[in-house]
Amino acid sequence: MSESRVRYEKKDHVAHVTMDRPGVLNAMDRRMHTELAAVWDDVEADDDIRAVVLTGAGDRAFSVGQDLKERARLTETGVEASTFGSAGQPGHPRLTDRFTLSKPVVARVHGYALGGGFELVLACDIVIASEEAVFALPEVQLGLIAGAGGVFRLPRQLPQKVAMGYLLTGRRMDAATALRHGLVNEVVPAAELDHCVAGWTDSLVRAAPLSVRAIKEAALRSLDLPLEEAFKASYHWEECRRRSTDANEGPRAFAEKRAPIWTGH
Repeated sequence: MSESRVRYEKKDHVAHVTMDRPGVLNAMDRRMHTELAAVWDDVEADDDIRAVVLTGAGDRAFSVGQDLKERARLTETGVEASTFGSAGQPGHPRLTDRFTLSKPVVARVHGYALGGGFELVLACDIVIASEEAVFALPEVQLGLIAGAGGVFRLPRQLPQKVAMGYLLTGRRMDAATALRHGLVNEVVPAAELDHCVAGWTDSLVRAAPLSVRAIKEAALRSLDLPLEEAFKASYHWEECRRRSTDANEGPRAFAEKRAPIWTGH
């Protein structure tokens, strides 16, 4: 049996998801997508998990995206190439079009985050990068398209002209530039990357889990709504939060000058 493409570990309310093909810079083949889908299903179902860290194995890359050698083989056998989204493809819905994942995902980026790897980063909620991180959507140079959300998310997360420059040329962006444009939350030396990521996950775990889920859902679902409609919309996780014991526990703990004990119920 061939080895797993993904490592999945849980500890102290945090799920650690590692794309594990360092020999090919964590290129994503169909099997990896299938394994990742099972991971995201479990993350959503396990109420003990409050945050996720997504990263790539080895010291060279987060992920360089689609396994192009596999894509070439599939084309030779008559398997049609995909377009936008992952419908009909292994691992559907992938993180890039899994719009209902309610747990916050932190991208830990070291080395190359190219193509689909960069699109994964764009789909995460918080991004921590090493100084050696490199981002790009090179699909235009390969006769492809950034169909896993790159063409949609980059213009939403960058000024339009800046985004179009990177989309239409495939140029690379270093970590300092990504930080300047607000694509990442922090850039640190590689030796400090894990410590920095742990600081963020510690903050997420200390937060009320239903508040985190409600805020993520409302913030992302309302992005394209007029402000008045955003206030009037219904949000599943906000309904859960406001009826929860945690909604009473927070103010009570504050009044009693103690740390809150969250149940997520």
